[in-house]
Amino acid sequence: MHVHLSPDSIYPFDARGIAKRFRHAAIFGALDALRAGETMRFVNDHDPLPLLDQLVQRYGDAVEITYRQREPGNIVIDFIKKQ
Repeated sequence: MHVHLSPDSIYPFDARGIAKRFRHAAIFGALDALRAGETMRFVNDHDPLPLLDQLVQRYGDAVEITYRQREPGNIVIDFIKKQ
């Protein structure tokens, strides 16, 4: 399990305010900007299963995916940069 040393290393990313056609590119850009040990806290209105598959293909084990909340209409996922 990943332990954060500082809450400053958690960066919010609310996908609900981003146009659908730009979302994946914006998410990849944000993840690419993270340093090892930093977290992007992703918020969305639906469970992004196709996106998660793409993240695994693109980053493999370099990004840990942890659901923080998984309720209809309110999904919160931590993407933790490991390398």
